Amino acid sequence: MAIFLNKDSKVIVQGMTGATGMKHTKLMLADGTNIVGGVNPRKAGTSVGIEGNDIPVFGTVAEAMEKTGANVSVLFVPPAFAKTAVVEAIDAEIPLAVVITEGIAVHDSAAFYAYAVSQGNKTRIIGPNCPGLITPGQSNAGIIPGDITKPGRIGLVSKSGTLTYQMMYELRDIGFSSAVGIGGDPVIGTTHIDALAAFEADPDTDLIVMIGEIGGDAEERAAAYIKENVKKPVVGYVAGFTAPEGKTMGHAGAIVSGSSGTAQAKKEALEAAGVKVGKTPTETAKLAREILAG
Repeated sequence: MAIFLNKDSKVIVQGMTGATGMKHTKLMLADGTNIVGGVNPRKAGTSVGIEGNDIPVFGTVAEAMEKTGANVSVLFVPPAFAKTAVVEAIDAEIPLAVVITEGIAVHDSAAFYAYAVSQGNKTRIIGPNCPGLITPGQSNAGIIPGDITKPGRIGLVSKSGTLTYQMMYELRDIGFSSAVGIGGDPVIGTTHIDALAAFEADPDTDLIVMIGEIGGDAEERAAAYIKENVKKPVVGYVAGFTAPEGKTMGHAGAIVSGSSGTAQAKKEALEAAGVKVGKTPTETAKLAREILAG
């Protein structure tokens, strides 16, 4: 089992023919991802040879889905064109759109997320500004390195890309059912809560690791959800204990206003919900090991 992505997923890449899209298409193919096409209106009807695969390029997401049966799109589209590309994916009703692009204007993200809702939430959006998701040994949709872990029983949901990689490496001997990088922008599609619900329902996930960071109240809301709905053990880490108040840190969403959004407030909310929270990623990994060891 896995959440959102598995060996049967058929993946297209919007922006595949650009330098970044090409680089990561190669890496995804190397991880066993079933990439069935790219989308670029200017190069429709051509094909690209990558790693011994001849991958067709389509003019639209709808055409790619019709010809290949694709059910996942990974987007490497520049920020100025990302909103149009996501709306196209939503209009085609692709079940999963993974928006890797960093630097998308918040009002653009808000617009395409609201549009997805208005169309009946037929397309799950992950991101933007995220590393994507991986189900080790099955499929990789995004930029998470595929060689740092193995299949296992831990589910991971994280706001931070680099901390996703570190946690996967720290627990590489145990392995992961799926790891989902949801992104750290103020407006994102799939949330901690969405991933927690999916991991709770996944029979092959025994423990959930949740990584948050300062800013906003997503972690506090996730804590309330865990308390009411999650029976599996959850361990957490919140990045940004030393961040100065009122300063935007790294991700656009990582800004602390007064006492809300601090790492300490988030840690306390999670602990009140029964989540064990580490002070560092390594300590968080140690807590996960202890729980799994029983």
